[in-house]
This record gives sequence, C-alpha cells and structure tokens, in this order.
Amino acid sequence: MTPARLLRRLVLLDEGEAPALLWSALYFFLLLFGFYLLRPVREAMGIARGADKLPWLMTGTLLAMALANPAFAALVSRLPRRRFIPRTYRFFALNMLAFFLAFRLLPNHGGAALGYAFYIWLSVFNLFVVSVFWGLMSDVWTEVQGKRLFGFIAMGGTLGAIAGAAVTGALTKGVALGGLRLKVEPLSLLLLSMLTLELAVLCVKRLAAIFHLGDVAHGEREPGPGLLEGLRLITTSRYLQLICAYMLLFTITSTFLYLEQGRIVAGAFRDTASRTAAFAQLDLWVNVLTLATQVFLTGRLITGLGIPVVLSILPVLSLAGFGALWLWPTFGVMALFQVLRRGLHYAVDRPAREILYIPLGPEERYKSKPFIDTFIYRGGDLLGVWAPAAFAALAIPLGAAAMACSGLWLGISGALGRRAGPRQPRA
Repeated sequence: MTPARLLRRLVLLDEGEAPALLWSALYFFLLLFGFYLLRPVREAMGIARGADKLPWLMTGTLLAMALANPAFAALVSRLPRRRFIPRTYRFFALNMLAFFLAFRLLPNHGGAALGYAFYIWLSVFNLFVVSVFWGLMSDVWTEVQGKRLFGFIAMGGTLGAIAGAAVTGALTKGVALGGLRLKVEPLSLLLLSMLTLELAVLCVKRLAAIFHLGDVAHGEREPGPGLLEGLRLITTSRYLQLICAYMLLFTITSTFLYLEQGRIVAGAFRDTASRTAAFAQLDLWVNVLTLATQVFLTGRLITGLGIPVVLSILPVLSLAGFGALWLWPTFGVMALFQVLRRGLHYAVDRPAREILYIPLGPEERYKSKPFIDTFIYRGGDLLGVWAPAAFAALAIPLGAAAMACSGLWLGISGALGRRAGPRQPRA
C-alpha cells in the first residue's frame, strides 16, 4: 500500500491536501518534541525548593504573560505572517542559548532564582509557540478542512510529545551505542531544542510557499498596525468573550482535577517509586487514548457531530467525573476520569476549539488568540490553585465547587456552540 493510500485511510483527505497536511503535522511534531525535551528539566527546577513554591511560580508566569503579550502584538503589528512567526521562534531559540550559557557560567548554576526564571520562561514559551502554530493553522485551512484534518495535525503534536519525553529519559539516563554509553546532561537539551525550533521555521517557510502567504505587512489577511486591537476585540466581541470563558473554566477544572489527583495518589501509594509508576501509567493510557482517537475518530466525530456537540463533551464528562469523585474518591475512579478527560481534550476538544478561529480575521487569530491562549489560560491555572483554600475557609467541598464550575462550563459551551453554529467555508 502506497503512503498516499494509507494516509487516505486514516484521514478524510481531498486531492492536493496531503503535502500541506504532512508539513503541518511535522511542524507541530517539532514544536512539542522540543518542549517535551525541556519539560522534565522545568519540573525538577520548579520543585527544587519545595512544591509549595508552585502557586507562586504560576503567579509569576501570569505576570510574564502580561508583559509578553504587548511585545508579541507589537511584532505582529509590524511584520507579515511569514516573517513574524519565524522571528518569534528564533527569539525563543536565542533565549534558550542565553539560559544555557547562564546555567553553565554563573556560580552554582545560577541558583534557585535562575531555575525559577527558567520555569516561568518555559511556561510562556510553550503557550506562545503552540498558540502561534494554531493561529497559522486556522489561517491557512478552511473550516471544512479543519474539521477533517485538525485531528491528524494534532496527532503530530502527540507523537512529538511522546518522542520528546522518551528522548529526554533515554539521554539523561544513558544510551548504549556500540561499546560506548552516551549520557547527556539535562542542560544540553536546550541546544537540541534550539535545533527543533529552527526545523519548525523551515516548516513555516514551506507552508508559506504552499499557501502563498504574502511578504508585505498589513496586506490582505495580514494583521493590522493596531497594537491593542486584539484586546479591544475581546472587549467588544461576545464570541471572543465566550471563548475566554470556555478556556478559563477548562483550566480551572483541570487544576481542580490535578489537585485531587495529587491527593488521591498520595493516599493510595506510600512511596515515591510507586507514585511515579502510577503517574507514568496514567500518562501512558492518556497517550494511547489520544493517539487512537486522533488516528481513527477525531475528524469523523467533528464532521459528524458538529462543533456545538463536540464542545460540550468535556463539560459533560467533567460534571459526571467530579460527581463520581465526590462520591467515590478512589484511585480507579480518578484514573478513569483523568485519562478520559485528558485524552479527549487533546484528541477532540483542542482541535474543535481551534476551528472556532477559522472564520475570524487576522487580528483575532494573531492578537486576540495569543492573549486568550496564554494570559487567560494561566489565569485559570492561578484561580484553580488558590481557590481551594478559599473554599475550605467557607466549608465548601472542592467536589461541589468543581461540579458547579463544570455546570457553568457546559452552559458556556452551549452558548459558544450556538454562536459558532454551521458556517460557510471561508473563501
């Protein structure tokens, strides 16, 4: 069977779409491969002085997002897409080189302060590069194409995440090559991640050629010069406000589940090794579910059920899952809920959410969207981390609060789905 015929069995593919689809999937693979090379380094630095510092690191990340968004909007306002996207990635690559040199040259590798700065920076990096990626995808593909193809493109990112984590584990533990054992110190992964960003830039250039992206700022379908236009559009657009609310409630409930997961795992397993094995098992099943769904179901689900129904899947699941956890707070219930929720988010909810931006203009895609994907996202994390203490003071069970948020999220998904509705493909 030829590669083209195999691809057609996996994806609802039309004539001429295969090259751009494969470049898009490779682009996302490289981005998440590079991030997951560094994610374990970030996590270790985040808890170097105790896990109690994480809420403060999330607060710092939110402040960094507030500073990064105007700078990115200024870049977007001055350059065309085929230029500001590569410059964004190369800026982050230079940051990686700066961190590598700082860790190497400063006394005590820069201490905890530099580690915390890296934690915050990598959190900003991840959200920005992925947001820019999906902004371009919603720009170059039509809505009809997005429903069929975004699941496969997202699969590229899933494979990149799995490969990045595997490579990091193998290189830091040591890999046997003939009679030699190759072992890489974690900081050297910064240089490898720089390479993946440059390869991602090559993908952007190839897609720019395929889709004939212009090279002149402020041209047709290019962002305009208004620095604050993205924020203005959010304050005036009910559609964008509903997307903000959807994102906020998703991240709040995700953080609630993350906290419950930590509490349940800590109670069910008594030592670090068994807890680590439990987390690894959860990640394995999430990846299995995500890949299986992306390969065989995502495009068909979004095309067959429609965006309004797909957007309600996670809120309904969360409402039922938090209710079950409240009644039966066991590892089995938590594991089933977490695997289903994370797997369906990556495989179905995220691609559907990105389709919401396709009918919008370049200002929304490249100015409003990064603000929503970064600042609003981290704002939900922050609320989710600090809210349980307030609920405890008011004697409100976390399960009840989580179900209330899930119910509100379901209402928001219905309102957003009605506004998204069936739309005509963009010319």
